[in-house]
Amino acid sequence: MLAESYLENCPLVGLSIAGFDPSGGAGVLADLKTFAAHGIYGEACLTLLTIQSTAGVQKVKASDAGWVAETLACLAQDNAFSVIKIGAIANFKVAQVVTEFLRRNATVPVVLDPVMVSSSGASLLDEDGREFLRAELLTLADWVTPNLVELGLLTRGTVTTSDEVEKCAQLVELTGSKINLLVTGGHLEKPDDYLILPGESSGRWIAGNRVESLATHGTGCTLSSAIAARIAKFPAENPEVTVIEAKRYLEGAMRNAPGIGRGPGPMEHFWRGSL
Repeated sequence: MLAESYLENCPLVGLSIAGFDPSGGAGVLADLKTFAAHGIYGEACLTLLTIQSTAGVQKVKASDAGWVAETLACLAQDNAFSVIKIGAIANFKVAQVVTEFLRRNATVPVVLDPVMVSSSGASLLDEDGREFLRAELLTLADWVTPNLVELGLLTRGTVTTSDEVEKCAQLVELTGSKINLLVTGGHLEKPDDYLILPGESSGRWIAGNRVESLATHGTGCTLSSAIAARIAKFPAENPEVTVIEAKRYLEGAMRNAPGIGRGPGPMEHFWRGSL
C-alpha cells in the first residue's frame, strides 16, 4: 500500500540517455539540470564517457552496450517515464540497445537530439551507428532537434542556408509519420529555428534572438531537454508554443551564464528557479 501511494504522488520522471560531459555544460548533466529547472525528476543512462572541458573534447569512450541495456531495464522496472530524451549514443551496438528499449516503451514520448559530432569536432557516433539512427532510431522519435551540421549528416548533404534547411527538413520528415522536426538555426545569419510538424509538406520559421555570449556549450542538449520537459508537463501543448517557451528558457540560461571555463562556457540552467 505504501509503495502504491508513493508512486501515485511521485513527480514526473524524465529519462536522459546520453553521454557524460565532466565540465557539466552538455550531455546528461545539462539534461538533468534542465529537467530539474522545469520541475521534472531526472534519471539517466550513460552511453559514453568523455574527457573534456569548455576548451573541447579530448577523448571519448563508449559505454558497454550490455551495461546500457541492463541500466535501462533496471530503471524501467522502478519507474514509469513521462518522457525520454536521447543525446549522443556512441556507436551501432548502443544504438541497437536504445532502439529495442524504445520499442518496449512505445507509449512514452521521445525527444531525439541526433548528436553525432561535438562542437569541437570529436565523433560521438560511429558510421554504422549513424546509418542505424537514420534507418531505425529516427522513426521512433516524436521530436527530432538537429542543428545544421546534424541535419546535413541525417540527409547526407551540407546545410548552410535557410533554403537548404527547408529542403532537407522535408527529407527527414518523410522518414517518420509522427516526427515533430525542429532544425535549430543558431548558425544561420538569422538565428531562427525551423519547425515542421507530422504530415506537413512545409513548416514555419520561429524567430530567435542572437545572444552575444561565450556561453554556447550545451545549447542543443539544453533546448531539446527543455522541449522534453514541457512535453512531460504539458502533453497537450501546441508544438509551436512548446518551442517558443523552450527557446525563451534557453535564451535566459545563456544571458545569465556564470562565466565558467576558458572556452565556450556552460549556461545557468537555474536562472529563474523551477519553472
